[in-house]
Amino acid sequence: MSKKKAFALRINEDMLKAIEKWAGDEFRSTNGQIEWMLMQSLKQAKRNPKQEDRTTDESDS
Repeated sequence: MSKKKAFALRINEDMLKAIEKWAGDEFRSTNGQIEWMLMQSLKQAKRNPKQEDRTTDESDS
């Protein structure tokens, strides 16, 4: 599992309310919905984040 980094996000109140409603409709947290939205945008732009090399992680344990 990749590490998550916390950061502050300033967002318009109306936009946040719309995202919160969408998240509820999809049974996700607001944070989870924003992550999903960002991932969809990255995929659409063909800028997917690189996958971690799982073999390295497993051999380190």
